[in-house]
Amino acid sequence: MAQRYLSDAGYLSDVPGLHVGHTSLGDTGVSVIVAPQGATAAVDVRGGGPGTRETDLLEPHNTVQQVHAITLSGGSAYGLATADGVMAELERRGIGFPVINDIIVPIVPAAVIFDLLVGDPQHRPTADDGRRAVIAALDAPSQNHAAQPESGNVGAGCGATAGALRGGFGQASVKVGEFVVAAGVVANPVGAVIDARDGSLWATHDIPPVDLAAFAELRPLATKLNTTIGVVATDAPVSKQQAKRLAMVAHDGLARAIRPAHSPLDGDTLFALSTGEPRGVQLEDMVQLSSAAAEVVHTAIIDAVTSASPGYGLTCYRDIALEANT
Repeated sequence: MAQRYLSDAGYLSDVPGLHVGHTSLGDTGVSVIVAPQGATAAVDVRGGGPGTRETDLLEPHNTVQQVHAITLSGGSAYGLATADGVMAELERRGIGFPVINDIIVPIVPAAVIFDLLVGDPQHRPTADDGRRAVIAALDAPSQNHAAQPESGNVGAGCGATAGALRGGFGQASVKVGEFVVAAGVVANPVGAVIDARDGSLWATHDIPPVDLAAFAELRPLATKLNTTIGVVATDAPVSKQQAKRLAMVAHDGLARAIRPAHSPLDGDTLFALSTGEPRGVQLEDMVQLSSAAAEVVHTAIIDAVTSASPGYGLTCYRDIALEANT
């Protein structure tokens, strides 16, 4: 497992009240973001080929206001089964929406990536893998990032590809006044993260470019079915309508880092979570939070790609980065 390239980028769990856990299966996996006390949630789906579960209930005009976890999984549509295991483990722990008497229902939206051409196409994450990701999230020390890999080919990022390079799971966080804004993204786009004209990453020129000759020799897998999915989160007390706006503008960060983005063949989906009291924030605060949402998403995509390791016949950024070859 490669060392994290952006060592100071921050983590999704920097947002108070959120826990992140992975089940890594080599060529696929699942990542779970758990909010045991609940989180105000919204979603924005921009890709033309999404694989999702429980996204309609997140619209601001619908009744449910909070979720208890978000599941991000490999395995294409088969991977949606991981949310069953997430729900079961949360129910076992008494985490969920109280319905009546002792009945609770954990609210667990989910999204998946297409990774079936990496490794064994019959190897898909299961409900038990979702359950184990919840255990990893809640039973491991939440801030002990050295205990397990946090970026690159972990969890749902195991089988991710980013154009012709290996993708992965990336994280980032920033402070906005007294609040934190963070993202966790599975970078698995059809589009490229590298500008073929100069070898730089689209989202930044602060990281060494790749060797253009080596990059030109790479070819994407024989598919145009990909997807970038993720979560942008904050502890700012945004309303559900404002969370929807954060999910929308977070896609700006995706478009900065990936070209083309939101194609008919991607299923690009970003959730927004807030662990703050949903009383709403002032307009000037929303402007700053929105800017930060786009920033952490594009940084998380950089983190995912630059932290990836070679494997399954895929070339990673570090294999052809000029810094690595000098």
